[in-house]
Amino acid sequence: MASKLVQLQGKACKASQFVAKHANSYYKKVLEENKQYIQDPPTIEKCDQLAKELFATRLASIPGRNEAFWKELDYVKNLWKNRHELKVEHAGIAALFGLECYAWFCGGEIVGRGFTFTGYYV
Repeated sequence: MASKLVQLQGKACKASQFVAKHANSYYKKVLEENKQYIQDPPTIEKCDQLAKELFATRLASIPGRNEAFWKELDYVKNLWKNRHELKVEHAGIAALFGLECYAWFCGGEIVGRGFTFTGYYV
């Protein structure tokens, strides 16, 4: 077990050295590839304008999202009507999806309580 720990430390050290050596060049490459998106100079007014544009874009996407929601709801209703044709695989996938949603809910509750399992800090 101790030898595995030494190996892991060695690999972590090599990875750290690799990142330290190549991070700066990768950062510069990403900046160069995306320079058309960089606002120069970064002023408060420009940031405010970009925030307003993002809000307006999100607001404009609501009708499309609403339509997609109703299409998915119709699909689920149709599936429920024809549940006698439902295969075991589909039921298993739906059960796993429900379990995943519940796990994310429980994780969010734990994080919201400050990483305690028993209750809130009073």
